[in-house]
Amino acid sequence: MNPDSVKSTLSNLAFGNVMAAAARDYQKEVLAQNKVQASSSVNEEVDLDELMDDPELEKLHADRIAALKKEAEKRQLLKNKGHGDYREIGEGDFLGEVTSSEKVICHFYHREFYRCKIMDKHLKSLAPRHVDTKFIKVDAENAPFFVAKLGIKMLPCIVLFRKGIAIDRVVGFEDLGGKDDFTTKALEVLLLKKGIISENKVDEDANDYDESRRRTVRSSVHSDSDSE
Repeated sequence: MNPDSVKSTLSNLAFGNVMAAAARDYQKEVLAQNKVQASSSVNEEVDLDELMDDPELEKLHADRIAALKKEAEKRQLLKNKGHGDYREIGEGDFLGEVTSSEKVICHFYHREFYRCKIMDKHLKSLAPRHVDTKFIKVDAENAPFFVAKLGIKMLPCIVLFRKGIAIDRVVGFEDLGGKDDFTTKALEVLLLKKGIISENKVDEDANDYDESRRRTVRSSVHSDSDSE
């Protein structure tokens, strides 16, 4: 074989190996740069003041603030009517209390009955969590007219009112497993099924909303970065 030909072949092979290695290195460098850019995009701080110049985001923010304000006003009106607390009323106040609110839970009780005290404990816990419904109690001994009118024969007895009309009742603990150790949650579920209370909503203050808005904006920025 011609020595010059051998040298030429070896030289070509060496050059090919160098080019292949260079290509691999270049590819690695490009991938590394892409990763750095992606990482910096994800961790990049977002200027909310600039983003809030977006009319669509500004409208969402304004709508949410308006909804929070409306909900706060509604809750205050309900509290002015005695919602949010579990209160005892007299027979003379009974009609006014059950007709002034859309949904009312009234517990007819006896001071000496142990099971009435158990029911008291659970209703007291539920009242502040379900402000849409008024929670009251009446001493059955001191309200003979309404006890007879409503046909109450066994205590504890919870009468459920909607727009001043008695629509249902919970008598004793039969619907709660028949035992004294039922949970507040069990009573809550029963009242939910009867439609006298609504699913409890989580209240959000302005800080909670701002943090939610920040997460939404960041998520949007990340999605845009991933799609590029």
